[in-house]
Amino acid sequence: MDVLTIIGQLINTTLVFATALIFTSLGGIFSEKSGVTNLGLEGLMVFGAFAAGVVGHYAQDAGMDAFSAATMGLLAAIVMGTIVSLIHALASITFKADQVISGIVINFLAAGSTLYMVKLLFEGAGETELIAGYSRIAIPYLSEIPLLGDAIFNAYPTTYLAIILVFVSFYVLYKTPFGLRLRSVGEHPSAADTVGIKVNRMRYIGVMLSGALAGIGGATITLTTTGTFSHNTISGQGYIAIAAMIFGKWNPIGAFGAAVFFGLAQAVRNYVQLFAWTQSIPPEVIYMLPYVLTIIVLVAAVGRSSAPSALGQPYDPSKR
Repeated sequence: MDVLTIIGQLINTTLVFATALIFTSLGGIFSEKSGVTNLGLEGLMVFGAFAAGVVGHYAQDAGMDAFSAATMGLLAAIVMGTIVSLIHALASITFKADQVISGIVINFLAAGSTLYMVKLLFEGAGETELIAGYSRIAIPYLSEIPLLGDAIFNAYPTTYLAIILVFVSFYVLYKTPFGLRLRSVGEHPSAADTVGIKVNRMRYIGVMLSGALAGIGGATITLTTTGTFSHNTISGQGYIAIAAMIFGKWNPIGAFGAAVFFGLAQAVRNYVQLFAWTQSIPPEVIYMLPYVLTIIVLVAAVGRSSAPSALGQPYDPSKR
């Protein structure tokens, strides 16, 4: 295998791994820009992956083609992620519970409940049955470009959607009245309330958007790389997405770059094992690479990233 082929495959694999992180980090941005800390992204991804695996399986069994069944699974993940995110919104916004604890509870709830439901639905099996999921789509002409064609323009439809949503999210957050209102309730909620913006309503919308996007992020893994859902399908991807969001300074473009960086770390983890000199390295060390890089990046980002001013602070309209 020549060097150019390896580089092309490495870029393509990087985008595959980065896709779920892009969706989820974008979701985290919408929640945290509204002032609500969301450490439950891991759990929301788990619920999304679960919904995609279950609904995709039953849709495929009902006779749908692979693309339609996968799309049904993706839509189910959006609905599931949105519904579960309401638990976090209700606890942290309406009842003003500690937002960090509420998010962690979502993660524990996801880990236990989805495994129980999988065993219930699939006769005690620890994972859903295999589904076809999405296939790669080559963009005509662009996919024929040497090196970059196969690397970038022969990808899963979810990868194309993720890249489009990066720019859509940036536009919505920084170029529309909705984005201005959302950011204002995360920076100075009492001032936003004074000019008639419904602070808690905007925060609910931000959290629900985070649930929908994190659900898609989880579904992406089930529908493109694993084909099934099990208790270890997500394996910390939600926490890496949070790191990408922070490293990207709560900006969709920055989060995209950070997600690609972490995706590259995971891709390198896979490809480095092809070389003979790695055979003497314990595989556990290689699999640690993305998580070690996450820690290093977070340490490096301390003091350089500025979170929304009112992040994590409940707001009571009666006390303004």
